[in-house]
Amino acid sequence: MTYCVGMVLDKGLVLMSDTRTNSGVDNISVFRKMMFWEQPGERIIAVMTAGNLATTQAVISQLEERTKAPGERHNTVYDAPTMFQVATEIGRLLRDTIDERQAANGSAGQGRFTASIIVAGQIKGMEPRLFLIYPEGNFIEASWDTPFFQIGETKYGRPILIRAYDRSMSFEDAVKLLMVSFDSTLKANLSVGLPLDMMVIERDTFIAGHQRRITHEDSYFQAISAGWSDSLRNAFNELPDYSFFAQADETA
Repeated sequence: MTYCVGMVLDKGLVLMSDTRTNSGVDNISVFRKMMFWEQPGERIIAVMTAGNLATTQAVISQLEERTKAPGERHNTVYDAPTMFQVATEIGRLLRDTIDERQAANGSAGQGRFTASIIVAGQIKGMEPRLFLIYPEGNFIEASWDTPFFQIGETKYGRPILIRAYDRSMSFEDAVKLLMVSFDSTLKANLSVGLPLDMMVIERDTFIAGHQRRITHEDSYFQAISAGWSDSLRNAFNELPDYSFFAQADETA
């Protein structure tokens, strides 16, 4: 399993992903799930992946291969004129890869090779955009009503995002919010784990402006984790006390 979040702000885009991949409790590995390609001053395209590792690696490898063979085939990340067309082509590539894997293994329709992808980026002269691509190759785009996307193990980290997200927040606050979301997920699900990869794409810069790998030794993440736990306990203790006797008096 995995956990990835892409978030749209007025200032740009913020992305974070974990790196844990497991096939049972005794086979845990670390694989990077965030990749990006940039042409400084022109465009930056980033993807985060969740699902069957062989499937997602096949998609990323094909995208990477196209960037190294200009002119020989359509270069999705560098040649597509809009982010919509980038998402369309990556969606087609994901769908075709899943279909090929399932057909080759005689498991069409069983979903063994399912995967999903978050695509984020900006092309010069256009707005930063964020897409969620489904295994079928279709996708949706982030909007004012849905300003962030999650893939993988989403349920544990979602409540804090819904309560605390603000489109006008700073990049620093957005990173702090994502760290709380990931800490909540790490605490609840062993299939999501450190290190975490984080990247900020500031509007109209067309570069990965701030990248960071967050490891077990990261002092800031440790402080966020401990501080959030303490804050939750304090908030719980400050809630009104429940009384069995008061309830009995009310029903008497």
